[in-house]
Amino acid sequence: MSANLLKPEKIEIVDFKITKGQINSPFDFKEETVEGHNFNVNFDLGFNVPDKLIKADFSVTVETKSKKQDFEEAIGTFSFVYVFYVDNMEELTKLEPDNTVTINPALGNALAAITYSTSRGILMTRFQGTALSNFILPIINPAKLLE
Repeated sequence: MSANLLKPEKIEIVDFKITKGQINSPFDFKEETVEGHNFNVNFDLGFNVPDKLIKADFSVTVETKSKKQDFEEAIGTFSFVYVFYVDNMEELTKLEPDNTVTINPALGNALAAITYSTSRGILMTRFQGTALSNFILPIINPAKLLE
């Protein structure tokens, strides 16, 4: 499986859903006390090889980190599902005898990057006007999501 088989124009997002979107921000929360944020992400891929579809599940939890700890922190939890159609999927994946799928690293990185960066933009708009408005999902190496 050669990396040069990856052709971005052969990847298409065919479906997208926010399956969970929740922001808990206590009434008396003081945004000026926020020093930073803790966050956690999760990324999983599922394959429908005959139909050339790949499902990406991405979730993120963000919590404020405040100077004063005498009140509840603001927390945001979001889950996204993306369905990708990959026209040349048979060139970029291999179905193993145990029914697992081996994926070309370039395709894995591309799907992780698309999922992560699209979710970053959605989160930026969803967090506007909330206690999490100063949080932007940082830029990362998408390969880290595949580990």
